[in-house]
Amino acid sequence: MHSLNWTSRVISRALRSSFSTLLETATNRTGNGSVKSSSSRSPTPTPQRPHFVSVVCGFAKDNLRHKYKPGKYGEDSWFKASTEQADVMGVADGVGGWRSYGIDPGEFSSFLMRTCERLVHCSHFNPQRPVNLLAYSYCELMEQKKPILGSSTACVLILNRETSTVHTANIGDSGFIVVRQGEVVHKSEEQQHYFNTPFQLSLPPPGHGPNVLSDSPESADTMSFPVEDGDVILIATDGVFDNVPEALMLQVLREVEGERDPVKLQMTANTLALMARTLSLNSEFLSPFALSARRNNIQARGGKPDDITVVLATVAI
Repeated sequence: MHSLNWTSRVISRALRSSFSTLLETATNRTGNGSVKSSSSRSPTPTPQRPHFVSVVCGFAKDNLRHKYKPGKYGEDSWFKASTEQADVMGVADGVGGWRSYGIDPGEFSSFLMRTCERLVHCSHFNPQRPVNLLAYSYCELMEQKKPILGSSTACVLILNRETSTVHTANIGDSGFIVVRQGEVVHKSEEQQHYFNTPFQLSLPPPGHGPNVLSDSPESADTMSFPVEDGDVILIATDGVFDNVPEALMLQVLREVEGERDPVKLQMTANTLALMARTLSLNSEFLSPFALSARRNNIQARGGKPDDITVVLATVAI
């Protein structure tokens, strides 16, 4: 653990000195990214409704193959959206095995997240049903004239402003973690058919259907829970959870409980993303992925190189 603490400090210093220009910052407090404020003419300021202060950071596994595109890190995709009713965040991880069939795995995950983002602004959006976003997005994907083939895991999280309640839907091994007063109070459970084979939404090429795992959006694991002012919420793809031990992750997230400065939040997101990247390339590190492999009688050591996406938020009430 001492070596992990040292790694955390070194990574954090490196990020603060040279890495911030590569990353994206957004508070997402309103739909256009601006911050709502009370009218200067009002003698009594109107209290802000619950909202997220959120930032994003990530890496493509292969930086030479994947050029940066908004909303994507390699085959990972993400979105953030905001309405009067809710703040919404999501991540999706395209299943890389499709590349051997000539299929770009990132197209499937990107379509899901772009469609979720658009549907948040539709009249039928329900801030208590994130699984609906996944289901409607998946249906639209299936109905495209030009098929978007592949598979993806996905995790969507909605903050209902009216009730200060978060609703989540997670399918596969992306996920989220909520930290309050230095402890993990809520987290997702990964869904696996068997080791390293997560639940996934799929559209296989013709003739491959019987041999491809395909789960329905309704099979997503769902949760609902109240949140409090200052809660820290991390939503991320498995490139983070497979490489960063929860204890180390918690150590980093504790530092930003109650933080509303997006710059400070961004530095923490940077730290987590680079930490995951560094550990994924360490062949001697006994990563969470390697430990899971050993529990399944597979001798493994080292990190798991992968695309990495971190969406980090604090709750402001």
